[in-house]
Amino acid sequence: MRLRFAALAVAAGVLLSACGSGPSAAEDPDAPLRIGVSPTPHGEILEYVDDNLAEQAGVDIEIEKFNDYIRPNQALQHGELDANYFQHQAYLDEYEKEHGGEFAWVQSVHLEPLALYSKKFNSAQEIPDGATVTISNDPSNRFRALKLLEQGGLIKLKPEAGVGARPAEAIAENAKNLQITDLSADQLPRSIEDAAAAVVNGNYAVKANLSDPLVVEKTEGNPYANGLVTTPQLAEDPRVRELAELLRSPRVQDYIEQKWGGEAVLPAA
Repeated sequence: MRLRFAALAVAAGVLLSACGSGPSAAEDPDAPLRIGVSPTPHGEILEYVDDNLAEQAGVDIEIEKFNDYIRPNQALQHGELDANYFQHQAYLDEYEKEHGGEFAWVQSVHLEPLALYSKKFNSAQEIPDGATVTISNDPSNRFRALKLLEQGGLIKLKPEAGVGARPAEAIAENAKNLQITDLSADQLPRSIEDAAAAVVNGNYAVKANLSDPLVVEKTEGNPYANGLVTTPQLAEDPRVRELAELLRSPRVQDYIEQKWGGEAVLPAA
């Protein structure tokens, strides 16, 4: 396994030079697959595959870790990755609308149920009038968070509301006059210290060791499974297809269930 860590760029215009040395998989059929991941749980799952399954299957993997939700797609767009594994289909669709690029969804792998966390209150009903609740600022996860708040009985959404709608546009009833503030997903766990509650993306909740959620997203029929994404040129590449099979294999499903106890991270249906 070749493991690299691509830190979050702190200044605009920083080149993605940390990624993708050597020929790409599209250029060289013998090159390793360079896969961009979020460290947790995606990186852990892919490392399990690399350590236990990939060599026997003839798949060479190079893992590059990212702390944000933008750069893994940028790196894939620019040919510095061959695939990534960090996002769900709705997020990818919104990214393509906003930033362009050509991507190919390969395979769903796991689901991280979104959840509402608080360090001040023990139930959603205890959250007081006028309290601040933080949610993700990317359009797909923002709407997903609003649906979770509706599931918890805190707001009601307009029937016509959809992905991309901001809280003011999407909410029909806000009986508690909650102040819903959106932040980048990586800031949400820290925001719990000041806000009444926060809707936290699963990978960041796991990383921050958050527990005892007030409301957990329903898993049945959930369309937000995270999966493997590549380019149209590599969508049918045997290495990519084999990796997809490994990620959905019974051994990986067992690993996910044992590692995360069937709660924070679940195998995709």
